[in-house]
Amino acid sequence: MTDEEDVKKSKSKEVCGYPLSIFFIVVNEFCERFSYYGMRAVLVLYFRYFLRFDDDLATSIYHTFVALCYLTPILGAIVADSWLGKFKTIIYLSIVYAIGQVVMAVSAIHDITDTDRDGTPDNLTLHIVLSMVGLLLIALGTGGIKPCVAAFGGDQFQDHQAKQRSTFFSVFYLCINGGSLLSTIITPILRGQECGIHSQQKCYPLAFGVPAALMVVALVVFIIGSGMYHKTEPQGNIMLDVCKCIGFAIKNRFRHRSSSYPKRMHWMDWAEEKHEKLLIAQIKMVLKVLFLYIPLPMFWTLFDQKGSRWTLQATTMDGNFGSLILQPDQMQTVNPILILTLVPIMDSVVYPLIKKCGLNFTPLRRMTVGMFLAAMAFVAAALVQIQIDKTLPTFPSSSQSQLKLLNMGSIPLTVTLPNNDPFVIEAATASANYLTFEEESIQVSFQSPAISRTISLAKNKRQTLLIPSNLSAPMWEVTDDVMAKPEQGANAIRFVNGMAGAVNVSTFGSIDYSSASNYSLISNGKATFTITNGANTCEYSREFGFGSSYTLLIPSHFVWGPTCSESISGVEDIQPNSFHMGWQIPQYFLITCGEVVFSVTGLEFSYSQAPSNMKAVLQAGWLFTVAIGNFIVLIVAEIAQIEEQWAEFVLFASLLVAVCVIFSIMAYFYTYMDPAEIEAQFRDKDGTEESDKEELQMQKKDFVDHHNEDDEAKQSKM
Repeated sequence: MTDEEDVKKSKSKEVCGYPLSIFFIVVNEFCERFSYYGMRAVLVLYFRYFLRFDDDLATSIYHTFVALCYLTPILGAIVADSWLGKFKTIIYLSIVYAIGQVVMAVSAIHDITDTDRDGTPDNLTLHIVLSMVGLLLIALGTGGIKPCVAAFGGDQFQDHQAKQRSTFFSVFYLCINGGSLLSTIITPILRGQECGIHSQQKCYPLAFGVPAALMVVALVVFIIGSGMYHKTEPQGNIMLDVCKCIGFAIKNRFRHRSSSYPKRMHWMDWAEEKHEKLLIAQIKMVLKVLFLYIPLPMFWTLFDQKGSRWTLQATTMDGNFGSLILQPDQMQTVNPILILTLVPIMDSVVYPLIKKCGLNFTPLRRMTVGMFLAAMAFVAAALVQIQIDKTLPTFPSSSQSQLKLLNMGSIPLTVTLPNNDPFVIEAATASANYLTFEEESIQVSFQSPAISRTISLAKNKRQTLLIPSNLSAPMWEVTDDVMAKPEQGANAIRFVNGMAGAVNVSTFGSIDYSSASNYSLISNGKATFTITNGANTCEYSREFGFGSSYTLLIPSHFVWGPTCSESISGVEDIQPNSFHMGWQIPQYFLITCGEVVFSVTGLEFSYSQAPSNMKAVLQAGWLFTVAIGNFIVLIVAEIAQIEEQWAEFVLFASLLVAVCVIFSIMAYFYTYMDPAEIEAQFRDKDGTEESDKEELQMQKKDFVDHHNEDDEAKQSKM
């Protein structure tokens, strides 16, 4: 730093001992993290329910995006340190970031291509292209500024403000977790609202629009403080120097691959002809740590699935917590809440207690435990999935048909079906379950009165036979039922009219005698329907859970009046989500414990084992392991094609346990080092070599001054 820069920095405004400029940086970071995590919280559901991707494709695109977000910081660091400087890099890439968020919000507006106004986009290709462009810009922006903002904040402090700088970094990371926590609470609520110009649908534009607005705010706040910042000039990037040195060593070793050349202690020693020995020694230390990073991506493979697979798992669960209704994507808030709770507990209670017990809980052992805890989290997720699967309906295969019988009359009926014992259907109710048949048509027989009908069935479908009160009626209607769990926790509801005359039901329209309405999706909670025949009106209310399907029957003996709603019966076609979302908390607890023990310790270990000027290289390596971990999810999701979700969870847990064993063996043979001591040895050696050179020069000078002495004396002096 020059004297001019020192003077300029010392004249910067201060508040309570802190440079005023850092307050703009803190606000900027909070808004940017809110923007990123808010958008990411609803992303997999946007892929699944708006763009209509299947679970595997939604998971793959999600993890590709996350991987890019952890690859681009390397590019951002190189651009900032070698070309633009931190300030300009943050400004330019924040503009790219904000544009990406706006494009994402626009891509979620279904009315853009909804020409028939039915609530679904007619040209999904346009929405997919816009969303992919938006995500690419966001990945470039958020990754590019990631390594710059914290370092730029640290640049604002003077040498005597070490305490304030330490406090700043604590507040900085608190803002990261605060922004993450608030955004994962708020954006799922916004997504759960309904909005639209011509038709009301889940409000993804608002869920993406608010993070976009926060990113614009972050950019504006950062620009406002531009006159107060201390801006350092680009001074070169150590990562480029490391790459050049490694590249030269490899190239030089290849040139001298012949056995005629003597071997060297380490392959990096082949760079000695061009690079300093100190730099080579520092790179050796870094490579030693990077070798330990090889197994680490598998941890991130599991960890980042809490935003994809675990969120999709939550869509099939009951989110009713009494007075609080949780959206599936809001379960992710458990992670930042537990982080804020567990980090101080680990540092203040758990680690000191382990130390008092006389156990040597080294950083690498902590990381091994963290990996094991993450594996156990996926075992817990598999157990939860097994319980969920028990509540899910079994649909017919391509060679099967399923049939349910609905008695719309006022008397019980005894029914006989092929390959089934006779059973009784009470008045205004349906058969208990769907019956599965292989035949294309079946004979339905009734004992009293004795009537038989041949019913044609459709393969790979669920159907309901509407049995009228008058069994002699010429036409019996067979309706097609829903063939999948209703999406996003909604309830598929329809009405069946068993009365002798048409009725009109709010939301469903007019329903003829012995006919069924179309299905309508109803949100969880209490719903009220108005039934009328023109002369009379009846109000019918019912509570709905998550993910169910009901057929509401207006029976033949329906009577208008104050108690009219009591005679309307509900037939459960698909049971609501019954396994509670709270059962995900143990897996979130285990994965967060693993994160605290693994991630925090891993960064601490890496920094302690890295030379002072190589910490950025290890940071890049650490982020690279996160990116590789997300690519592994993509490969497994697309290639493995495991049908049972619980089996995929077990596969990931098994892989991490295997990797955990490998890592523990590598850790056992790892020797901890003191980079400062090693660097000092090389500096001392360089200093000794310089002293020897100076002494040699003095001896040469002395030789010239005494050139008249005999040769033997000259040789002895030399």
